Amino acid sequence: MVRLLEEAFDDDPVSCWVFPDAAHRHKVHGLFLGVFADIALAHGWVDIMEDETAMALWLHVPAGAPEGEDDTPALMRETADPDNERTELVGRLTGAIHPHDRAHEYLMMIAVSPEHQGRGLGRALIEPVLERCDRDGVAAYLEASSERSRGLYERLGFAFMGTTVDLPDGPHMWPMWREPRDG
Repeated sequence: MVRLLEEAFDDDPVSCWVFPDAAHRHKVHGLFLGVFADIALAHGWVDIMEDETAMALWLHVPAGAPEGEDDTPALMRETADPDNERTELVGRLTGAIHPHDRAHEYLMMIAVSPEHQGRGLGRALIEPVLERCDRDGVAAYLEASSERSRGLYERLGFAFMGTTVDLPDGPHMWPMWREPRDG
């Protein structure tokens, strides 16, 4: 799982901002991304293609403010790169805008190996969850980390929520929400 995440996010704008030095990124990126995988395996679920070319990490987020302080951003920093404040900052900034007024499915990450991108694998992983959301009347949420991924999510019915997450001297992230569709 971590290998696929590393490959898929190696040139992602947010990953490049968190770890601007490519050699250093290649050393610690898997540790950073592994935190997301661990969270999805412990508290959510992972959908993965049989040939391991793509996967999606999901969490069900209940309505209401989270109990206690979220220590995930600190864990990301401690696990991956303790001297790099950006490893924690990205989690704090996205956590601050994450909606909690309604229960929803949260697409934490979707990874498609670079040689298989553009073939509809991401869509194939996301659509069954969105169909279930529609059937059950549950919304979905994510943060797009690039213009390309934002376009995919818009085609799947997600809408930009109006305010970007602006990483200091770095790229934007687009919080996106999808209302369940009738029928």
